[in-house]
Amino acid sequence: MQKLKSFFTLLGVMIGVMFLIAVVSIVEGMSRYMTDEFAARILGVNTFTLRRMPDVFVGDVTDSTWREWQRRPRIYQADVDVVREVLPDGVRSAVENVRFVYGTSAFNRPRQVMAFGTEASYFQIKKYEIERGRPFTPQEAELGTPVVVIGTEIAEHFFPDLDPLNRELRIAGNPYTVIGVMQKQGSIFGFSMDRMAIAPYTSPMSRATNPRGDIDGLVVQAPREDVLSDAMEEARSAMRGFRGLSPAQTDNFTMETSDDALSFFAELRGRMIVFGTALPAIGLIVGAMVIMNIMLVAVAERTHEIGIRKAIGARQRDIRRQFLVEAATLSVIGAIIGISLGIGLAKLVSVFTPLPASVAPWSIAAAVIVGAGVGIMAGFYPATRAARLDPIIALQRE
Repeated sequence: MQKLKSFFTLLGVMIGVMFLIAVVSIVEGMSRYMTDEFAARILGVNTFTLRRMPDVFVGDVTDSTWREWQRRPRIYQADVDVVREVLPDGVRSAVENVRFVYGTSAFNRPRQVMAFGTEASYFQIKKYEIERGRPFTPQEAELGTPVVVIGTEIAEHFFPDLDPLNRELRIAGNPYTVIGVMQKQGSIFGFSMDRMAIAPYTSPMSRATNPRGDIDGLVVQAPREDVLSDAMEEARSAMRGFRGLSPAQTDNFTMETSDDALSFFAELRGRMIVFGTALPAIGLIVGAMVIMNIMLVAVAERTHEIGIRKAIGARQRDIRRQFLVEAATLSVIGAIIGISLGIGLAKLVSVFTPLPASVAPWSIAAAVIVGAGVGIMAGFYPATRAARLDPIIALQRE
């Protein structure tokens, strides 16, 4: 019977802490994922991208805002040249055009690829390492040479059991010579980054990605964050002057940074924490009620024991401390079991779903403190009631 009571005492705290650890781990994992993977790999470190309109936005966009974006002039080579003239020394830049198109080879069926038209510096900006072969050179980019660097997934599909280097890959019907294969990039939110095919934007790739002759964006990377701020201000001033915008007019272009792209996630993270901790909070409240009820039963069952202790000199604070320590110990044990189960649940979520999970050390410490706190608060009333028992009346109880 005592073992069963102890189990129910542990259960509520255990469930609450388990879900608390799991929720915090998923939120923490997504935070690191967005910063280290999404922002760093998709947008780049210390970068901004000059675009016609935002490329990453979440939430409701009003019709008026959307229409304003659609009315904006497109980005062309002339805009790129104006911006590059004012960029500080040591700042890299690269045109970035992207579109999904079909690729074909003589060795396998057609398949959709993510085609990039860009410049040689793009590999340095994005920190793309080449596993086999080489990236294309600035000279090849300037001449529009039809060469391409591909991801591992494209190499495996179009050239099964073959060395893809120096073989022909057709992208949107145009032939390219494969000169390099990138290191495996993995996936982001379930989307494979190894389906990329990167070629000079001055090659026929420009007709595949941007048939109008415009440019999706100009990626600018600075060596340090302070230089990035200066580069952004210079670029903004140059663009406003080139487009003849008056001081009263707003920008008719976007300069998107990783902070802009991650701002939506900061709001989403707050909501996830609020809603995600509701269930653990309910579990902890239920656990506190269970602990209180079971400790009250324990006080009633151990009245004679309490009377004997008080009769031989135990003070009220000694009795109170005894029951508080028992309640806190059971609660902490429940929290420790809940932490183990929560870590396991977070790992299962990361394995079987696209959601990443990363256990935060502070959450483990917080869970132990919360567990002990729940036990102490829930056990305070039963402990106080036990401490106030009259020893003579208590000794008469069997």
